[in-house]
Amino acid sequence: MRKVVLIMTASIDGYVAGPTGDVVGAHPEPAQLKRWKLDRICRAGTHIMGRVTYEGMAATWPSSIDDYAAPMNGIPKVVFSKTLKKADWPESSIATGDIADEIAALRKLPGGEIIAWGGAAFAQSLARAGLINEYVIVTQPVVHGGGKPLFRDLPSSQTFKVLAATTYPNGTALHVYEPG
Repeated sequence: MRKVVLIMTASIDGYVAGPTGDVVGAHPEPAQLKRWKLDRICRAGTHIMGRVTYEGMAATWPSSIDDYAAPMNGIPKVVFSKTLKKADWPESSIATGDIADEIAALRKLPGGEIIAWGGAAFAQSLARAGLINEYVIVTQPVVHGGGKPLFRDLPSSQTFKVLAATTYPNGTALHVYEPG
């Protein structure tokens, strides 16, 4: 059964967006980290995301020449939304049912892992429901002091096993965790 892997960028104080909506991720990405992420993304069988992230990515990746464009455009995408009426980005479909049921159905399909891209609300809903098998957190050396947290309203505390940890010269850190 396929696992769900959340890939998120956060500030060192745990926010994925600052109080004015500025998204964490504005710092340049180290080349070594980009290669690591590209390798991981290319192994994916499905990308999942919420509506807001979908709309942003759908506006960017189809015309991009960045190295991330090919795997983002070519790998099937499922957008979780109750309001989106159509998904025009090629290889996209819309999931409108219960998130746990939709994820269970995706896990049964053949292919590589399911990579979840957030928004905070989408990532939080996956975490609350216990649907994430692996967390890939890219922490940038910035503090927001408020905004949209990666975790919110969890039913209980969670512990994690560290699978990998790398710090890059610019202060960006990559941590891979497994709920445990």
